[in-house]
Amino acid sequence: MAIETEIKFKVTDLSGLAERLSAAGFTLHTPRAFESNVLYDTPDRSMRARTEILRIRSYNGRWTVTHKRLPDNRPGVDTHKHRIETESDVADGRAFEEIFKSLGLVPAFEYEKWRTEWHDGEGHCVVDETPIGNYAELEGTPEWIDRAAARISIGREDYITLSYGRLFEQWCIEHQAQATDLTFAAVANCASGR
Repeated sequence: MAIETEIKFKVTDLSGLAERLSAAGFTLHTPRAFESNVLYDTPDRSMRARTEILRIRSYNGRWTVTHKRLPDNRPGVDTHKHRIETESDVADGRAFEEIFKSLGLVPAFEYEKWRTEWHDGEGHCVVDETPIGNYAELEGTPEWIDRAAARISIGREDYITLSYGRLFEQWCIEHQAQATDLTFAAVANCASGR
């Protein structure tokens, strides 16, 4: 079981961030590619109540199935997000959709983004262009995250530990939007008043 440790931060200037990443020793690992995610849950959302996700992701020609949950021994107040992550590449995520549905699971939330990946040999930074704005994630050890953030001029006050689902909920409240999925079409429909 791997423990994923990460932080997000808001990105206002994509090209400026790319320049800072390059100057800080990061190299481009995966050029900008479309990513689509579907979270599955029980009809009564019991997985969400336990702060777990089960996800099928399509990204850059690859399918992955991922389960995430909180660690058993959670740290107290922390500026980093920690999750136990079990992930596997699969040949075809559509087959898993059918398996999940056969087990009584339902699609609970869909989100999409354009993602660019950078690495520095120790950790990585992903830059996500989402329907509700641009964010980046630093993933690695807590110590590496703090060092990498400082190298690209991101302060601890800029750290975000919320999931995209929670950020979307906040966005819907702020914009009085009725969208249920974080997709480009759903957010565009909210913006146009449909």
